[in-house]
Amino acid sequence: MAKLIDGKAVSAKVKAQVRDEVSALKEKGVHVGLAVVIVGNNQASRVYVNNKKKACAEVGIESFEYALPEETTQAELLELVAKLNGDDNVNGILVQLPLPKQIDENAVINEILPEKDVDAFHPANVGHIMIGDYSFLPCTPAGIMELIADTGIDVCGKKCVVVGRSNIVGKPMAMLLLHSNGTVTICHSRTENLKEICAEADILVAAVGRRDFITGDMVKEGAVVIDVGMNRNDEGKLCGDCKFDECAEKAGFITPVPGGVGPMTIAMLMKNTVTAARIKAGIA
Repeated sequence: MAKLIDGKAVSAKVKAQVRDEVSALKEKGVHVGLAVVIVGNNQASRVYVNNKKKACAEVGIESFEYALPEETTQAELLELVAKLNGDDNVNGILVQLPLPKQIDENAVINEILPEKDVDAFHPANVGHIMIGDYSFLPCTPAGIMELIADTGIDVCGKKCVVVGRSNIVGKPMAMLLLHSNGTVTICHSRTENLKEICAEADILVAAVGRRDFITGDMVKEGAVVIDVGMNRNDEGKLCGDCKFDECAEKAGFITPVPGGVGPMTIAMLMKNTVTAARIKAGIA
């Protein structure tokens, strides 16, 4: 039976480190601030934003919330981002996705200054991640690397399989595993022999957004299984991309949903915001 990887416990460690860093920066007169922009009334987005505000309060980061109506135009949102780019009290800018259909998400991401892009979605930051010379890492993949490290398993030389190729998780996840000297395979909806490929993975990351997509026969005995999925079952309860009971029978380590990857994403956002403040202040 797999050992649970406790995302809440690991995230608490990261946030404790961030809190110490924020305190040290304040002693040097360095302000740390995060602006979060939410457009519309998406309930899941509101929950995420509230959790981010709570995390900021926990670690001592000042948070600025900008809640805009559903009918906000692209021009209005870009104007706000430009204003935040020029605000010295704001070290990091996060525009909560998804955005209403009248707004081009890429245009908004491109408007955020790379040095304030604490989500690491800007093409400049994506390029830095590709070549391994980066200041920020995307929050979810970075959090996953922390969870893997917590197991004591060394990625170096391991067969790593990432199921999912999104710009937010799948692609950067593969890059981070590669930078840690893993041998990485990226799978997706058109991958042939998916079950056989997954079953060879020492580290399996499921990020497809489909409930119960990964079954027990797709998991190698003793593997590290990271479930990024946030889905709802027929009873409305949160569940992941993995059929948990089946996968836990085979895996050596597995993340639960909820309580696995989710808490790490917010913890790494806090870490990125502190990094942005340090860079702006010229503190290594």
